[in-house]
Amino acid sequence: MTDGFWSDAERHLVRYIGAGRFVPEIIERAEGSFVWTAGGRRLLDFTSGQMSAILGHSHPAVVATVQRQAATLDHLFSGMLSRPVVDLARRLAASLPEPLEKVLLLTTGAESNEAALRMAKLVTGNHEVIAFGRSWHGMTQAAAGATYSSGRQGYGPAAPGNFAIPTPNAYRPDFTTPDGELDWRRQLDFSFELFDAQSVGSLAACIVEPILSSGGVIDLPPGYLAALRERVHARGGLLILDEAQTGLCRTGDWYAFQRDGVLPDILTLSKTLGAGLPLAAVVTSPEIEQIAHERGFLFFTTHVSDPLVAAVGNTVLDVLAADRLDDQATELGTYLRKGLIEIAGRHPVVGDVRGRGLLVGLELVLDRETRRPADELGAAVTRRCLELGLHMNVVQLPGMGGVFRIAPALTSTVDELSLGLEILDQAIGEAGRAVASR
Repeated sequence: MTDGFWSDAERHLVRYIGAGRFVPEIIERAEGSFVWTAGGRRLLDFTSGQMSAILGHSHPAVVATVQRQAATLDHLFSGMLSRPVVDLARRLAASLPEPLEKVLLLTTGAESNEAALRMAKLVTGNHEVIAFGRSWHGMTQAAAGATYSSGRQGYGPAAPGNFAIPTPNAYRPDFTTPDGELDWRRQLDFSFELFDAQSVGSLAACIVEPILSSGGVIDLPPGYLAALRERVHARGGLLILDEAQTGLCRTGDWYAFQRDGVLPDILTLSKTLGAGLPLAAVVTSPEIEQIAHERGFLFFTTHVSDPLVAAVGNTVLDVLAADRLDDQATELGTYLRKGLIEIAGRHPVVGDVRGRGLLVGLELVLDRETRRPADELGAAVTRRCLELGLHMNVVQLPGMGGVFRIAPALTSTVDELSLGLEILDQAIGEAGRAVASR
């Protein structure tokens, strides 16, 4: 019984998903890898909420922390500090290579990227920002200015000095080697030749995700990040890595940049840090923080350094370490990828399987040879998955097929992954036949 739920939603809610629609189910509760609807249906959550609930929904340790902390200390004046905040800052620093040891705790990914870009501009004295053409860094001003995958049209001019460079997409290469593979070195040279032609010589930062998630789960080629940092530093800018979705064990490493051995000047964390609760962080070096402080760095919000979510962040670190969820993400990711490759073997509409650990992309195409996008099919598979009890998220960008972002909780079981693979396999087959028959 909906009791006028949908009519109230239609009448009173601002629609904030662009041309997308809300999932046509009322969600009543969630636990572990599943959410339950008002009608009693159980849905397997293959996106761990908004790619955030890495410990699953309502993890007992997180629930206990919230109950305890909310009853003692939940929110403070922004100039006051508490033990959970300082403890989390210390522990994040300990989990990272030196000199990343200065921490600012905020709430969302957009907020952390906003603060990081603001800091980079102040420290360098410059204003130009580079980001990928498939990037997503948030919807606040500077973060939105560095976001190119969607959401730019109709809002007037972005701040001057924002530049997009080509995304190194190995499945859809724009620069190729003689054997047809992505020539990312030549692409990167072209990117900075184009940037230099437009720049006024004022590069503040380059902000990138080690794996572009909303951009279609595109993993940067090994070696790319180091070459990118070299070019950014040569022009006086700072490298900001946005690990909203890749940080804290999801890729099999504690941080995705560890695979490349490339240290960012500023690191931003969000989604996974709070395991579904609003917690984000900016992490940088004492040298950068000192310059920012001397120049009067100003960035605080109503919920900066809030003790409640900081306590949750400490609990998240406890569970990740105690349960060795970095290793588990590697093992489960291997199982998931194997299952997806088997699905690709049965369905020619699956063009590519990519990603790391438990952040995996599966791209649908109309034809493997031409790699023509399959937007209609992606939407149809998503709907059929939901009907069968699996919540999936499909990214549909111009020039690409439907790319499923598969990001289960790190606490998932093999049986749960098997269930998701079984439903996805069935949905691709049934939706593919339905679309082909039209």
